[in-house]
Amino acid sequence: MTVSVNGERLWQSLMDLARIGATPKGGNCRLALSALDGQGRDRVVGWMREAGLQITVDAIGNIFGVRAGRDAARKPVMTGSHIDTQPTGGRFDGCYGVMAGLEVMRTLNDQGITTEAPLALAIWTNEEGTRFVPVMMGSGVHCGVFPLETALSATDTDGLVVRDELAAIGYAGSAPIGTVQAGSYLEAHIEQGPILEAEDTVIGVVTGSLGLRWYDVTVTGMEAHAGPTPMALRRDALYAATHLMQAVVDIANAPEFAPAGRGTVGVVNVHPASRNVIPGRVTFTVDLRHEDAALLEQMEQRFRAAADALAAGETTGTPVQVDIAFVQEFPPTPFDRTLVERVRSEAVARGSSHRDIVTGAGHDAVYMARCVPTAMIFVPCKDGISHNEVEDADPRHLEAGANVLLGAMLSQAA
Repeated sequence: MTVSVNGERLWQSLMDLARIGATPKGGNCRLALSALDGQGRDRVVGWMREAGLQITVDAIGNIFGVRAGRDAARKPVMTGSHIDTQPTGGRFDGCYGVMAGLEVMRTLNDQGITTEAPLALAIWTNEEGTRFVPVMMGSGVHCGVFPLETALSATDTDGLVVRDELAAIGYAGSAPIGTVQAGSYLEAHIEQGPILEAEDTVIGVVTGSLGLRWYDVTVTGMEAHAGPTPMALRRDALYAATHLMQAVVDIANAPEFAPAGRGTVGVVNVHPASRNVIPGRVTFTVDLRHEDAALLEQMEQRFRAAADALAAGETTGTPVQVDIAFVQEFPPTPFDRTLVERVRSEAVARGSSHRDIVTGAGHDAVYMARCVPTAMIFVPCKDGISHNEVEDADPRHLEAGANVLLGAMLSQAA
């Protein structure tokens, strides 16, 4: 017998959660560890208790609900995500993964099914990193990526401290980090990109995450008056910088790096930013991504070579100073092949159209993959839009993704 989730109940739970921190455009604002985040946690924990889950809250505020299996000695098959949002966030980012996991538990209760291994539902603290950094804080601490004290001591722009804000909303847990350990981890999520919708595909079988490298670049020329200074005698920092910015995009588009390559300039600042002054200094950010570590390294080498050529005057004919500061790196993270195949097989068994896909965004699953076998399930979001109040998803797709999650968890827990 094929067991299926209750799609209407899943949708209603998402809409009920979305009322907490609702925004005028139909989205959500529940910043991590705010009072609204506390209300959202209370609501979902209440549902988890109603579903018979045993609740544990650890020292960074991660919430775990465990459903007993026949073999208590086995580590649970875990699912989950987060319910904190961006300031102008949507109703589905993160929340879908939590509500899909809850719906799996509810469905098994409805059918009177007891799995061999226990199951667990996780709500990770501060995945978004909007109010506090580092991002993916709860899963990062859980997996030992950074120390608990680093997270607890983090402050927001008002000087408020994670440790105090956890206590204020009632989620400064007493359980040591790692009290609940997963045997494997599955996370359902909206794609947050346009590929699935563009291809009219319901299930994204996520094979891993793109690696990323971030840089801050400063190009320095010379300020001068825009009128009296002839073009041939200028050291225009902005003109020079635009060549390197275009190189970032061109590198990602190069055949040897496509289609997985990504190159983005996201922030640009011009000094002195005066209408009649030739720019003397430009700073900008660079984001390079690829799923293959060796190719990501080649992308960086090509980017640095372009910077060297610009500095030497080979690109524009005029030398400028180019300084590159390395900011942060996440290595490419392949997901567990066996678990990925369970997701793929379940999509086939359910008759859902599917394709392999990599995630270009960070998720708690990326850190979990460092600890335990991990895979993700993507479903489309309207127009590929996320981190936006108009973020939307088709209830049928959400149901289909939850059914794939249910089947994969049942298979893994057998």
